[in-house]
Amino acid sequence: MVNKNIFRAYDIRGKAMGENISLDNQTAYLIGKASGTYLVRNGHKNFVLGRDGRLTSPDLHKNFLKGVLESGINVFDVGLATSPYIYFASCLEQFDCACNITASHNPKDDNGFKFVSSNAHSIFGDELQTMYQMIVDEDFDETENLGEYNEIDLFSEYLNKLHSMVEIKRKIKVVVDTGNGVAGEFAKRVFDLQNVEAEFIFLDVDGNFPNHVANPEKAEYLEDLSKKVVELNADLGIGFDGDGDRVGFIDENGKHYSLDLILMLFARDALSRNPNRPIIFDAKCSKVVENDIIQHGGIPMRTKTGHSHIENALHKNNGIFAGEMSGHMFFNENYYGFDDAFLGALKMIEILSNSNKPFSAFFDGLPEIFNTPEIRLETKDEIKFDIVERVSESLKAEGIKVNNVDGVFAEFDDVSWFAIRASNTAAQLTIRFEAQDQEMLDKLIKKLYAMLESEDDLELAPLKKFIKA
Repeated sequence: MVNKNIFRAYDIRGKAMGENISLDNQTAYLIGKASGTYLVRNGHKNFVLGRDGRLTSPDLHKNFLKGVLESGINVFDVGLATSPYIYFASCLEQFDCACNITASHNPKDDNGFKFVSSNAHSIFGDELQTMYQMIVDEDFDETENLGEYNEIDLFSEYLNKLHSMVEIKRKIKVVVDTGNGVAGEFAKRVFDLQNVEAEFIFLDVDGNFPNHVANPEKAEYLEDLSKKVVELNADLGIGFDGDGDRVGFIDENGKHYSLDLILMLFARDALSRNPNRPIIFDAKCSKVVENDIIQHGGIPMRTKTGHSHIENALHKNNGIFAGEMSGHMFFNENYYGFDDAFLGALKMIEILSNSNKPFSAFFDGLPEIFNTPEIRLETKDEIKFDIVERVSESLKAEGIKVNNVDGVFAEFDDVSWFAIRASNTAAQLTIRFEAQDQEMLDKLIKKLYAMLESEDDLELAPLKKFIKA
């Protein structure tokens, strides 16, 4: 039996080594048969396949490939690949679908599959559930002719596109931390540009991730990068996640920035050439970002959290740029609208090179804000959405402005808000608060805590620790 829980909202992901394995080689083979059959039935013919540097990726790749080829679809294998490299390949005329074998920033024991159709449009949600049901029903197309298998290198085409997107106008010194993820396989070539002086740390691809979790969202994972930026007197530090689709930045003083503020800088840049265009961002992003987009001539649009939701919203609304709190940055100006960390890194270097200011100065003038990190509360899958709905109805009854695009985003003034949403991938609620001062922040935390206190099967301790006596 295949574990249904590995078929998640945005991709397929599960435990591939250690105890309680949910994604083994036989499961990979069946996923290959189901995805190949699904793609063929939907008119696809030429499939690009890549994998990250995890310890389990070679074996999963081998078994997945066997299943895919049995469906009759042609496979073009690029070997080691970042997810954006795979997405780019799906935008080329000769290919119409793709997959990267990866678990992104997850722990080393995990692995998974990210699927896209032509032009990097995500295959997610109900489509992944269809693949699961095909496995349950053994609903595979039988063909006498296996798909053709080709090993191919498309990175030069991808690299040429990346380099054509930027012009670095003055010398910028950067330190790059690929976190032993697959981005390290390509980083030296990506940053080999005129006026870019790049130093690298943790460049070797190592599925044990021996130095730190490859996740640029959190400052704690980029401490070594921060120290190296200061030590080398660099202008900018750049960190990547495990499959190279998320990016974070460190300023010249070693400071890490919340990634919604980073997306704000990309939005400003895009709007300087494309005024009055939508900027898409996920529901947990700061009101400061929303207000800044308006001030710079853009149309702010909140949408559901998650790579697939944001990519869809960007195309549906003809947005010029989209970003997510987790570090996914989607570029739709002379590009394809998918999230690309290498392009994000190069664009930020370009933005910095267009100014004589240090990176830290880009954040001057922003209002001082007080906020919490993302807080996760354990609950039960069968009640998590109901809890969020009760919070929403209660707030609306008070006359409080509520946006329900992804759970609850409750606004109390131009800066102050809290968000609560049910996780799509775990039995959890995720919460974040932000306010104009500490007094207001404390008030909002206490308010939501009081609203949740009567709920059964909800672990409130992680929220309670933020309440001041």
